[in-house]
Amino acid sequence: MSNAYPALAKVLTSLDLETLNADLFLGHPGRGRGPLYGGMVAAQSVAAACRTVPPERRIHSLHSYFLRPGRHDVPIRFAVDRIREGRSFTTRRVNAHQAGETIFSLSASYCKHEDGIAHQEPMPDAPHPDTLPDWDTERAKLVDGPPPGLNAVEIRMVDPWSNEKSAPRQRSWVRVRGPLPDDPIVRVAMLVYLSDRTLLGTAARPHGIPWQKRTNSSLDHSVWFHHEARLDDWLLYVCESPIAHSARGLTFGGLFTPGGVRLASVAQEGLIRTRR
Repeated sequence: MSNAYPALAKVLTSLDLETLNADLFLGHPGRGRGPLYGGMVAAQSVAAACRTVPPERRIHSLHSYFLRPGRHDVPIRFAVDRIREGRSFTTRRVNAHQAGETIFSLSASYCKHEDGIAHQEPMPDAPHPDTLPDWDTERAKLVDGPPPGLNAVEIRMVDPWSNEKSAPRQRSWVRVRGPLPDDPIVRVAMLVYLSDRTLLGTAARPHGIPWQKRTNSSLDHSVWFHHEARLDDWLLYVCESPIAHSARGLTFGGLFTPGGVRLASVAQEGLIRTRR
């Protein structure tokens, strides 16, 4: 990866897992500050699961739980269980262990392509991403976040964040900051990586709690893959949070290509608390 894309190069290096045996892999989350980004652990877990599945079978869904906060600079061991080898479907379970504790658990299902029923609701309208500011730059004005360009995913918010109460709906254009290798495992893992963005922020919108005055933690994460993950252009991420209760917000999301094809659907429940 070129030095022109350092943030993406760091993520791709972390996705290049070391094979310890057929069902055991070692990953390095890399350096950073604060808790490890949950999307990184999820992406590495998916990469581990995919390595144990025949290439003609593609992932169609995953369901996962964030059990403990991950840490930077500490290797993560990914243990894969081969739950099912069916005629139509293959199932894998992955447990991610760090410093002697299980921090993440994932189940993924794979299948062969087959012809059958197909339908899709149209993609919501949204202005072109070139007309919108980079979210890293905008967030730096609100909080002490990382300097612009240090994230591997670029975000252009159609419905920008503010500290005022607003509807629990959010549209954002997202894309990977640089080219990806032509490897289906890497592309699926990167789709999972970016799918963990903007969800908790959507659930927080009706409450008007400033970014710096709240804590956010993803509790679980599910993704359904409808089409092959091609991440060569912007994707429109449309999120909606129909309910929050007992400090937990539920958010559903859809990722669309610029041409309106729904690549994936996402669901997540997250913990949102006011800082004490």
